[in-house]
Amino acid sequence: MQALLILIGVAAVSAHLQELAFDGQKVFRVIPQHEEQVEIISSIGSNMQVDFWQPDSVTLVRPKMQVDFRVEADKSVEVEDLLKESGVEYRVLIDNLQAALDAQFDSKARIATHSYEKYNNWETIAAWTADIAAQNPNLVSRSVIGKTYEGRPMYLLKMGKSGTNKKAIFMDCGFHAREWISPAFCQWFVKEAVETYGKDTVMTTLLNHLDFYVLPVLNIDGYVYTWTNDRMWRKTRSKNAGSRCIGTDPNRNFNAGWCTIGASKSPCDSTYCGSAPESEKETKALADFIRKHLSTVKAYLTVHSYSQLLLFPYSYTYKLPPDYEELNSIARAASNQLASLYNTKYTYGPAAATIYPASGGSDDWAYDQGIKYSFTFELRDTGRYGFLLPESQIKPTCEETSLAVKYIANYVLEHLY
Repeated sequence: MQALLILIGVAAVSAHLQELAFDGQKVFRVIPQHEEQVEIISSIGSNMQVDFWQPDSVTLVRPKMQVDFRVEADKSVEVEDLLKESGVEYRVLIDNLQAALDAQFDSKARIATHSYEKYNNWETIAAWTADIAAQNPNLVSRSVIGKTYEGRPMYLLKMGKSGTNKKAIFMDCGFHAREWISPAFCQWFVKEAVETYGKDTVMTTLLNHLDFYVLPVLNIDGYVYTWTNDRMWRKTRSKNAGSRCIGTDPNRNFNAGWCTIGASKSPCDSTYCGSAPESEKETKALADFIRKHLSTVKAYLTVHSYSQLLLFPYSYTYKLPPDYEELNSIARAASNQLASLYNTKYTYGPAAATIYPASGGSDDWAYDQGIKYSFTFELRDTGRYGFLLPESQIKPTCEETSLAVKYIANYVLEHLY
């Protein structure tokens, strides 16, 4: 039976990877030195099939900025020649995207069961949410906060010992479909919480005095699509009226400077802000839940990848938040905690000034709702693998990130009263 499960797993993964071949596609990193070179990058982005990884839109490219983008196989030589002729500093981060995608699964022996050190598809994660709650009834409960565009239930886990007047921390993962390390972290954090309760002093104290709401995957439809059709898909899977293009960027869909900067009004763009704030069922479900629990939710953590960043508001304006000094101090200390395990270096600061401006983000929205401790994690790495982080890095990534999350949670607990 075990051998059969392994064979089934291998066949399933191979079938998924063949849905949309990425053979010959390359990921370039460029650093335009001045406006003329920025224009060259913009021209490439406009005239060829280019998928911007960092920043996530060609409109955000600025001089001296590190820019990563994916190019279709039949355009890669042309792009490279153009960069050489224009004198744009560049290097090839990934020479063959399909090879990198295959290598993401470090072990080809896949078993059809949940694993904290493998990437799990949505069906496996959904079953896991039921199992982890059933196995830990005194610590974990599961609810549904809404349904996705395609009708999938959005499962939310609540962790914590029962108590009265408890405050809470809300954490979500899987906003952007292709950022697989993000849902892997939410699953890991739940595992760590239930396994170390009663053993680890910090975690025990946190669960005794705080509740954690954990949404393992927000953009479930998109996540499913990355397993079945297009590994590089980013947006939701909703249909857009009057357009053949599918999906909205859920992290441009909140009512926080909505669609004013760093977002697109074109449904075909990867940063499409949607037809209105909370037009997506997924973002509205999240916002409705937080609005309903505003009196208890004291921190909001959203987990993305990649770049190794710990960010806080604002993204939609360069204006610093009123709580800048405190948030910056927390981010610095949390980044130091994270680095203490594997020496992984994170950059921290207000998002617009630290990376680039982007409106409609969930962290800015949460902060503007009065949730002061609002942070965004951009997990490993800094571009060597990008969105295709190998499974062998799941464990260290999650271990170090847990240190930062526990630091923030403990800080919140100590400053509640």
